[in-house]
Amino acid sequence: MIEYLPSNDLPPIIEELSKTFPLERLKEVGMHCGLEYTSFPFFVDLKKYSRYDHSLGVAKIIYHFTKDTKQAISGLFHDISTPPFAHVVDFVYGDYDKQEATERKTKDVIISSKEIMDILNKNDISIDEVDDYHKYPLADNDSPELSADRLEYSLSNFINFSFLSKEETQEIYDDISIGINEKGEEELMFSSFSLALKFGKNVLNNSKVYVSDPDRYSMERLARIIKQALDKGIVDINKLYSLDEPSLIDIFKKDEEVYASFLSFRKMHALSKSNYKDGPYSFKISAKKRYIDPYIKGQGRLSKLDKDFALSLAEFVSQSFDYYLKAE
Repeated sequence: MIEYLPSNDLPPIIEELSKTFPLERLKEVGMHCGLEYTSFPFFVDLKKYSRYDHSLGVAKIIYHFTKDTKQAISGLFHDISTPPFAHVVDFVYGDYDKQEATERKTKDVIISSKEIMDILNKNDISIDEVDDYHKYPLADNDSPELSADRLEYSLSNFINFSFLSKEETQEIYDDISIGINEKGEEELMFSSFSLALKFGKNVLNNSKVYVSDPDRYSMERLARIIKQALDKGIVDINKLYSLDEPSLIDIFKKDEEVYASFLSFRKMHALSKSNYKDGPYSFKISAKKRYIDPYIKGQGRLSKLDKDFALSLAEFVSQSFDYYLKAE
């Protein structure tokens, strides 16, 4: 989306790993959790944005700021176990609010790939150094802090959702550097208050998309289709982690009832809200609220510096999903 780092400036091992099957599979696993397969107006025309694009972007951001190959590899691997439709599988497990189920098999996927293990061994890299990007605060830290992971999908979606131009997004990225936050820890942060504010406001715009009614409802409907396929035995939950989205859809086609459910999912284009349950496809759905409160060097956290931003952030966090949704 933007020029995080030219590919020829990356360590060769990053490019070598990115060509292995477990990483290549992510080219057909989307970042929008199946929303692009629906007919909701906001999502239907989105440009393709894959978990592969995101993972390579995270690796580039980490290497750009740290020049640490092992940290960059951990960023490249962080979504390697993401199943088709990504966080929809969290909904299958009932993990609406944390959405961590997709991360459970990262180490298993790496170890089971002879391609990857041969490359790591050849470069004297231990799997324990690269299998968990949570070990590296610049790669991933606690919300609402800014990490490479959150930065990549935020910037990419500014462009993808048409909230900002590529040039505006590049300007934001170029203002970021490593600093020490209020906890005495390293964090990606801004030099410019105005760009931090621009970033913060547009992250909130992204966040509202991530928990919008069409987003939450679509993920629940798709989770129920996957459950239907699991119950019928046409797919194994463990094999999901080696499939991409076209492959899983082909499996849906093997069962008339499951595929009919998927075609109905694809036709969804509008929703109605209600205070009561109205039929089998009427759902009350919670969701993880993703947000970032950026830090400005020498000044502090944006919410402490701008009352309007603090108010907008508080309104988002307190948003209630205590109502039913139904597709029309």
